[in-house]
Amino acid sequence: MPSPPLSHTLAAASRVVARVLGGASLTVALDEDARDASRPAVQDLAYGTLRDYGVPEAILAALARKPIPDPAVRALLLCALHALRHERRAPHTVVDEAVTACAEIGHGAARGFVNALLRNYLRRREGLEAEARGSEAARCGYPSWWIERLRRAYPTAWEAALAAGNAHPAMTLRVNRRKLSVDAYLAKLSALGVDARRVGEFAVRLSQPRGVEALPGFAEGEVSVQDAGAQLAAPLVDARDGMRVLDACAAPGGKAAHVLELADVELLAVDRDAARIPRIASNLERLGLTAQLRAADAGDPDGWWDGRPFDRILLDAPCSASGVVRRHPDIKWLRREADLAGFAREQSRLLAALWRVLAPGGKLLYATCSVFPEENGAVVDAFLARRPDARRPPLPDLRDGQFLPDVEHDGFFYALLEKR
Repeated sequence: MPSPPLSHTLAAASRVVARVLGGASLTVALDEDARDASRPAVQDLAYGTLRDYGVPEAILAALARKPIPDPAVRALLLCALHALRHERRAPHTVVDEAVTACAEIGHGAARGFVNALLRNYLRRREGLEAEARGSEAARCGYPSWWIERLRRAYPTAWEAALAAGNAHPAMTLRVNRRKLSVDAYLAKLSALGVDARRVGEFAVRLSQPRGVEALPGFAEGEVSVQDAGAQLAAPLVDARDGMRVLDACAAPGGKAAHVLELADVELLAVDRDAARIPRIASNLERLGLTAQLRAADAGDPDGWWDGRPFDRILLDAPCSASGVVRRHPDIKWLRREADLAGFAREQSRLLAALWRVLAPGGKLLYATCSVFPEENGAVVDAFLARRPDARRPPLPDLRDGQFLPDVEHDGFFYALLEKR
């Protein structure tokens, strides 16, 4: 199938980016605005534009000299600037295709403006790039508040964490040990000429991403796509055969499935979003696993708990998702600094509620995909100060429980809480 024309890709990606900058999630925008065969190219351009947003935004401000009132035209220019900075096509081709895309987004009258601005960029490229990179926010590709918070929290590691969040994420698989071993799956990949290596106890990292339909054994439940950092959760829960386990905030079900792959347990998966429950069911069915599923607020046990305490609880708490921005670059530009306090309140509410349903001697694993201490250690410390019956045993090799994103995994936080 021939590749779609660049003008079509630019137009579709600009619609996606405009929606994201207007407050929509990137996933939702792609699902609604990139539904044809061009989706891979549109997704690649939209993701790249949002990862790269800081410098093109600064360049656009310098070129336009005043705000561009129409969101669609502004988004088209951002996408075109990203393409000019990273596309292998000739610059004049990118400019011409961006001009053509104006009509596709319903702004044919903007063709002259788009043409003049992009050609002005090409003429002044070196100086504009240098000027844009004079801004720390543009250079790092994050809002200033985000940079400052990481700098304070991780004085020697903040720059590496920011850079990792701007990189393309690795594709990592979790091998279902009920089906086969990691070595056996690596042998399957090798026989097909797929380059991969083992990372951690259950993970396989591919050197190049592939569609799941091209993965041997995926349909048969031999593997699932899951980041190596996320794969730490199930072993830390330490579920044993015969235990009763709760996965609160469970969708899309990857961690619940991993728990079930490791032990024969009675597992209840709860998620507040009823629309996501079928996704959990589908994942478990593909893997040949079973669990009870409930659409409910985990923070209101009176609405779903049957009175029998749980031996283990996994609380993968709602958070800023600041540790997974390389997979969701829209988060950097949609999140606000004031959001962190709201997440911390919700995390504290969930912890307090779920502690009620944990059996004496039981363990609760608190987890987030955040890099901000306000959602992680601060929430756990405040909980421990309020609960004399709670203790936090150390986690082997995890120091304070905070993982910053790097080449091997996304950013995560884990804290194990034991009920005395």
